[in-house]
Amino acid sequence: MELKSKGLISLDINGDVYDYKLYESLKSLSKTKSQRKSAKELNISHTVFNRRILKAEEKLGFKIAEKVGNGTLLTLNGRQLLEEFQKYAIQIEETADINIVGGHISTGLLESIDLPFNVNIYSSNDEDAFELAKRGAVDILTLDDPLIAFERDLNFLPIAYDYLVLISSPESKKIESISDLENLDFVNVSGSAQRLAWNSLKHYDIEFNIKKNVNSQFDAFKLVRNSENLYTFLNASYFNGNDLLKYDTRHVISMIKVNEDKPQVDEFVRYIINDTQKDIENQGFTPMG
Repeated sequence: MELKSKGLISLDINGDVYDYKLYESLKSLSKTKSQRKSAKELNISHTVFNRRILKAEEKLGFKIAEKVGNGTLLTLNGRQLLEEFQKYAIQIEETADINIVGGHISTGLLESIDLPFNVNIYSSNDEDAFELAKRGAVDILTLDDPLIAFERDLNFLPIAYDYLVLISSPESKKIESISDLENLDFVNVSGSAQRLAWNSLKHYDIEFNIKKNVNSQFDAFKLVRNSENLYTFLNASYFNGNDLLKYDTRHVISMIKVNEDKPQVDEFVRYIINDTQKDIENQGFTPMG
């Protein structure tokens, strides 16, 4: 698949141009997980929204969204397409707005808060977000896992705590203690805080197997819920599960000021740290205060 930028937030994919309307649709759907809610957010009918997705899928030759339960999620191809849009959007837009890029969990938290700022929030994994931040393409970097900041001695600002819970299908054997995890098969989410779970299992001398690797916690959740032989650890702020490694996997959700020359950045950081802790708690995270 050959990708080229074609004007403001448009992509040329194998000769077909996909403009900002598809970009807005994918961005909204990644947040709402519902075609109807996204259609309402974009002020179009559900029929128009659905046709836009189907038309793009027909031209692309692959699915970009799929029904899951009562909602609709982006497929892996859909998320990759959205991330390509976002990379070009960040690089070509000169704006007074605050541009934020970060991991799926940390950006999802910021998107859930009613902010008195004009912000553009782009969701990716920590590694890809860091690469964009290194190029100076954004104003603020958020991290689901502070590892990148620790490794590079970056000055990060904690905004919340989270921890990991064990996820399994209803048909899986009941896990009551850490020893019950011996020799189980797990799904790994690349670029997530799961390293804390794997390190903890090694610390407890638990043998385990990584059977699958995915790029999204939602993909991991779907795989595990549809298999009685697979398990995974996901963020407690988004998923309900067994908290037997709660204290071993507690970690910081953080942000890093990339563009310290933009006055709004300091104002935004102060607001998040001082005025949003109740909102953060309401979203299932543990506030810093």
